[in-house]
Amino acid sequence: MRILGINCMNHDAAMAVVEYVGGYPGDILWAAHAERYSKIKNDHYLNQEIVDEAMTYGPFDKVVYYEKPLLKKTRQLYAGQFGLAFDSKEMPLQHLKKFGIKNVDEYVLHHESHAATGYYTAPFQQCVILTVDAIGEWDTISIWVGSFGEMELKEKVKYPHSIGVLYSAFTQRVGLKPAEEEYILMGMAAYGEPIYKDKIYRDFINTVSPFKLKQNLHRGLGDWMPEADNMDIAASIQAVTEELLANLWHKAKSYLPAKGLTYPEHNLVLGGGVALNCAANSKLANIGLFDNIWIMPNPGDAGSSVGCIAASEKKSLDWQHPFLGHEIKGEYPVDKIIKELKENKMCGVANGRAEFGPRALGNRSLLADPRGSKVKDLVNQIKRRQKFRPFAPAILEEDVNDYFTLPKHVKNTPYMQFTAACTAGKDFPAIIHHDGSSRVQTVRKTDNPGFHALLTEWKKQTGCPILLNTSLNIKGQPIVNDEKDGKAFESKYGVKVF
Repeated sequence: MRILGINCMNHDAAMAVVEYVGGYPGDILWAAHAERYSKIKNDHYLNQEIVDEAMTYGPFDKVVYYEKPLLKKTRQLYAGQFGLAFDSKEMPLQHLKKFGIKNVDEYVLHHESHAATGYYTAPFQQCVILTVDAIGEWDTISIWVGSFGEMELKEKVKYPHSIGVLYSAFTQRVGLKPAEEEYILMGMAAYGEPIYKDKIYRDFINTVSPFKLKQNLHRGLGDWMPEADNMDIAASIQAVTEELLANLWHKAKSYLPAKGLTYPEHNLVLGGGVALNCAANSKLANIGLFDNIWIMPNPGDAGSSVGCIAASEKKSLDWQHPFLGHEIKGEYPVDKIIKELKENKMCGVANGRAEFGPRALGNRSLLADPRGSKVKDLVNQIKRRQKFRPFAPAILEEDVNDYFTLPKHVKNTPYMQFTAACTAGKDFPAIIHHDGSSRVQTVRKTDNPGFHALLTEWKKQTGCPILLNTSLNIKGQPIVNDEKDGKAFESKYGVKVF
């Protein structure tokens, strides 16, 4: 059975195709973000280009959508979003018909899609699943137990009580774009002090368990603390978020029985957009509540284009790697990249299948030599980012413990989902954050043979085990998708792209 999964009309539209054959786990044939085709960052809507590529994997036996639109309308009415609630054009089927998709066979609950995205790609069958985001139809937090292919909902929190909405409101308060630039707020936190943490609790949080806000923050904070330093505000909301999430981790753990023959390990799956907060993930991992933590590389709404299929079928997915998008054919250009890095310190790579997720992992990356004091400013200048922002280090998995201290029970971090203390920061200033941490990417040959070969040869020729890795895009623009995009980037910014 070949199934098309769709997420659109909310944040980051995406499509995916999964094939199930007999009793085997589903094979993810393709998955991609609409923004990479439309060139509109975080595009809410589909476009003809992504639909055309999806259709090359058809015909489809079933079409599944990642949330229930009529239930969502009831929440929009409650929230006073009357324009959205009563606009028939804001119904997914009306949007899909523009592209020749005439029917949706099944609509899956938003949070069930998130939970399934994580659970059915996880490397274990028994776990607790914690989903935290801004909002689904109504749910904002949900806790599930996964056991041998079945997910059971244990607890949930409903709108307007939302940790994701709280964090997005503070994103807007410091002058960033909510529902898009929360990752920048997370980075800002390292430069401030959490001096407003107690005030945030007093002004906005009613109870911690169950989580409740004192007011609906969906439209922001207004001019809350107008004279406060933005860095201190960022540090404060990050600290509050970490404490709220810690409470949820403890609550999730309580649903697992004691370790034994049935549950030899305590495993956690994280889903929803808040799972992208790598700083929080690392601090919470160090508590040591769980033996293993799984976060698939696209835990936000776009990933639900895959998750809604798994939720519908209630069958596992054969997760291999995140390189599932548009393919640029050709051998990975190891020698050309190394030559350019030696001569000019920086180059782009657009090769193979695009990453499914918000982070470039070697196939649509801007790479640089992490040594030297000027590299970070040089790359930030090219990408037009704030100067304070560091970059991720990519390192062979077998070398990571020689240069970084990973959180407890975290053996590798192939999708940049945890931060780690760098034990050799003075040697690699471009990949060290203000607090001494790095958002590490560990690279395995089975995940990406080309990028693994590049790091291996780079280390052999230079003695440096690390490459700076950031997405091949400019601030506010989507990651490069195809060959035309790569050539345009090279022409406009004067950086070689191979």
